[in-house]
Amino acid sequence: MNPHAKQFNAAARSTTADLHHREWIQKALGGYYAKRDENKDRFQSWSSARTAAAAIKQEAITHLDRYLVEFADRLEARGAKVFWAPDAQEARDYIVRLAREKQVRSIIKSKSMTSEEIHLNDTLEREGFEVVESDLGEYIVQLRKEAPYHLVFPAMHLNRGQISDLFQDKLGSKPTNNPGDLTMIARNVMRRKFCEADMGISGANFAIAETGMISITENEGNARLTTSLPPIHVAIVGIEKVLPKLTDLALFLPMLSTAGAGQLLTCYNTFYGGPRQPGEPDGPREFHVVLLDNGRTRLLADAEQRNALRCIRCGACLNVCPVYKNVGGHSYGTTYQGPIGSVITPHLRGLRDWKHLSQASSLCGACTEACPVKIDLHHHLLRNRRNAVTSQTSVPEKLLYQGFAFVMRRPEFYRLAAGIARLLRPMQWLVQGTWLDPLRPWTKTRSFPAFAAKSFREQWNQRKKT
Repeated sequence: MNPHAKQFNAAARSTTADLHHREWIQKALGGYYAKRDENKDRFQSWSSARTAAAAIKQEAITHLDRYLVEFADRLEARGAKVFWAPDAQEARDYIVRLAREKQVRSIIKSKSMTSEEIHLNDTLEREGFEVVESDLGEYIVQLRKEAPYHLVFPAMHLNRGQISDLFQDKLGSKPTNNPGDLTMIARNVMRRKFCEADMGISGANFAIAETGMISITENEGNARLTTSLPPIHVAIVGIEKVLPKLTDLALFLPMLSTAGAGQLLTCYNTFYGGPRQPGEPDGPREFHVVLLDNGRTRLLADAEQRNALRCIRCGACLNVCPVYKNVGGHSYGTTYQGPIGSVITPHLRGLRDWKHLSQASSLCGACTEACPVKIDLHHHLLRNRRNAVTSQTSVPEKLLYQGFAFVMRRPEFYRLAAGIARLLRPMQWLVQGTWLDPLRPWTKTRSFPAFAAKSFREQWNQRKKT
């Protein structure tokens, strides 16, 4: 078993055993369900909206080459600098070079899962730059030296008491359980950091080809300060974030808010299209956009699974996934958790090391039903499993799967195996849950179901005789 799979199994066991933690997460998501359903009903037809959104995103990724060039050309025409980063290393190197060239000391960041994907904070801190997250949830997990717990709610696993203790320890604040007071403690730190920062780094929710602008949607206003106060703004944008037209946002902004946070619309929706122009009183003097591939074109080349690039990072699939709600976000050990993470991570980071994530699913289909852009998530998980079996298996795994296939294709062997299993079942209790038990992966935590008195075949044959 590779180290990533071992880490996942250990973390999942630990989290599922923590009943208080599981109760907290499921309680937090309970309020989300109610508000999401309420705002879905505000759409004339949520089903039709999903179909339209899926078609727009499919158009964008099908003609990604054309839309990306259009997006970049329009940005550069207004003085922005566009860097095409084939992988995480190139993206990090570009930002570090830029920071050194401009003699940057302090960097403020708004929420960006793409920067988490390339481990940008760790790199910048190793290079001697101060990096501070301005999103409240991201700031909290940064102080705890943790990764975000959820795509949309980075600190959803923490309660007020834990956050108060954290601020008391790291910031010297007084203990409080009042959410407003906790917010003000962080805000007092942030205001100074905004004014001191030499560079602001953001992600982007959407990239509009028609206008050459990025769209950022948020609830706190920190992204506006991050992108406007420092003299340099760097936006890290996954190449799949592109949309063809500005009018597409009339659908995607409320859809992202409803599916992601149960809101009709987020508080701040802002477009950024370049550095400060002549005659403008504020804004950054330089605007750099890093267009990140990092495995996305490999997924694009897979005609069977490329529609996973439709993802708008709303987190809806995480919110409904029974596995995520029990093992938690940190168990996955990767940037993108839950069903969408289990689908795309093997493409972005390698199937051999991350194939175990596709097994961490009940295949109930709740993720597919929740996805606002109609990604066929649970079938993609099955396809990942199939691909892992055919191309990335160890010798023992290959022998196991070949043996299973041999028996299942031959009725006489299947009936023989079933008969032997039925005979041995009464003695299984002698080794149940031990290393001698061939069913140990199941029986170490659960009871194996009893065999039926008669098999389906026996019942069917008996019925045909009557």
